[in-house]
Amino acid sequence: MSVRSNAQTVRRPGASPQARAARGIGDHLRAWRQHRRMSQLDFALEAEISQRHLSFMESGRSKPSREMVLHLAERLEVPLRERNALLLAAGYAPIYQERGLDDPALAPAREAIDLVIGGHEPYPALAVDRHWTLVAANKAVAPLLVGVADKSLLEPPVNVLRLGLHPGGLAPHTDNLPEWRDHLLERLRQQIAVSGDEVLARLLEELSAYPAPASRPKPRADLGGIVVPFELRTPQGLMSFFSTTTVFGTPVDITLSELALECFYPANADTAEILKRTVL
Repeated sequence: MSVRSNAQTVRRPGASPQARAARGIGDHLRAWRQHRRMSQLDFALEAEISQRHLSFMESGRSKPSREMVLHLAERLEVPLRERNALLLAAGYAPIYQERGLDDPALAPAREAIDLVIGGHEPYPALAVDRHWTLVAANKAVAPLLVGVADKSLLEPPVNVLRLGLHPGGLAPHTDNLPEWRDHLLERLRQQIAVSGDEVLARLLEELSAYPAPASRPKPRADLGGIVVPFELRTPQGLMSFFSTTTVFGTPVDITLSELALECFYPANADTAEILKRTVL
């Protein structure tokens, strides 16, 4: 689903706080249902309620209970941050907290992040928030950034996608930039489709406006066409990676629900050897 077509058909669920506050729970439910491309009947069946009941809630003729709001939000896969907005719109107190990673309550989670990305060395690993802002990185990431010409891209807060695709960032050094760029932009589109986040929508517009390289007919064959590798030219030589994404399971804290750990693995023996020499 493209961002443009979605914006033309429904109001984005992730609107500004002021706009969300001015809308009732019925408007919120309708916007999320339409964002998920579901008819009233389809969603009623999914939520195991009658279409009449759903219609009454969306029109404001019936006020859902707190439990019903949470039930519908779960079935619509509404992000935790927006579930609080639904609760407030229905007249209930929000239940999901948002703490900083330096909060003592999140110390075990922070230790887990450090354990994962630190234990991944000599291979690169990093943690990002919902807007792809860098939260943490291991020491294997720094050697990959020596070619960044625009040093402002490395000043906090660092946006990982902007750093990767900006003409002054890693883009000129990415050997398979057409495929890697398409891969990152598609991931971002999918994230927007799930979250309805306006900040991400603006980021997509910005990144899409960067100069687009000439496309190759097919992805490079480092991994036999199974995944799109990240191929980076460095002073140590050409390095090729594939990546995995890890998220926290069953989080009830907004911050944790929006964190992702990106771990990169060498796609060939030469890359593994370069990393061992450079990092260890």
